[in-house]
Amino acid sequence: MHLKPFGFLLVFVVPALMPFSAWLAAVSGVPNAAAWFPLLFLFVLLPLADYALGRDLRNPRDAADIVKLEGQHYYRLLTLLAAAVQIVLIAWSGWWVVHAELGAVGILGWLASQGVVSGILGINVAHELIHKRERLDQWAGGALLCSVGYFGFKIEHVRGHHVNVSTPLDASSARFGQSVYPFMLRSLASNITAAWRLEAQRLTGQGVHWLNWRNEMLWWTTLWAAFGAAMLIWLGPPGLAFFLIQGLGAALSLEIINYIEHYGLTRRQVEGRYERTTHQHSWNSSYLLSNLLLFQLQRHSDHHANPRRRYQALIHHDDSPQLPGGYSAMFVLALLPPLWRRIIDPRVEAYYGGAGG
Repeated sequence: MHLKPFGFLLVFVVPALMPFSAWLAAVSGVPNAAAWFPLLFLFVLLPLADYALGRDLRNPRDAADIVKLEGQHYYRLLTLLAAAVQIVLIAWSGWWVVHAELGAVGILGWLASQGVVSGILGINVAHELIHKRERLDQWAGGALLCSVGYFGFKIEHVRGHHVNVSTPLDASSARFGQSVYPFMLRSLASNITAAWRLEAQRLTGQGVHWLNWRNEMLWWTTLWAAFGAAMLIWLGPPGLAFFLIQGLGAALSLEIINYIEHYGLTRRQVEGRYERTTHQHSWNSSYLLSNLLLFQLQRHSDHHANPRRRYQALIHHDDSPQLPGGYSAMFVLALLPPLWRRIIDPRVEAYYGGAGG
């Protein structure tokens, strides 16, 4: 019996890290240390398990198998369930940290942990949903992004990033030799303003002023403000501060992943236009465990070649540039720029025949 469909249930290990840490804080006698456990799990234990279990190179057999996989509602239901879990988790996590007896170190650990968990469960799942045609998926993805305050991603990612990926026009594609830290700040600011600009351009093209109820950014801003107001009314200023800080942590986590996914890769210009995006313009990683935890986000090469393809049907491409680990390991590596460049730059150069992208 093929167990991979059940393996995707491991996605729910990620949100479970937060209540597990709360339990650990209660029974261990070291609550401030316990608040950091999710980061220990995600950035130490998970990479070790990834390397121990190895890569999953299996693909759907053919086009008919891809169609069959995409038609199975089980996989879609998992993403919608994950969206609901994220909204509940934010409310519970805010309540817990406001009432917990943590010191400054513990509060910092809890906020950092929730920020990364929200990046995985919120933005990553939203990324899967916003690419789909179904209205429910679109709305669920937008609501998830509002839970972290990065709702502009819904517009900029689809209509900006996927159009301009691996070109100088894309703020979410890291240049060869660029450090992650200036990249994060530039990408964060640029993507927010780009979302407003793209939506204004869409409405202008329809003969409508940007300040109109049809402006999608206004919908999501309102929903985000409603989430924040609910946290403020329920938990007071500490609840609102929690909501805003965990959202910033999630957005920064996303930008680190963006850095990893396209670092140094470029699309050539042919007769004044950039070549078509293919599976050769994104880094691929097919480590089994982290792909199960991330709805196969790491098969990012195939995602950019086939943006509407559902996660369960994404393909591993041998000829895509390959990362030397899963995203958890690469996340830590990216935060250490000299080590990142020492390990990744030679891979970029080798991929382009001896010259950086």
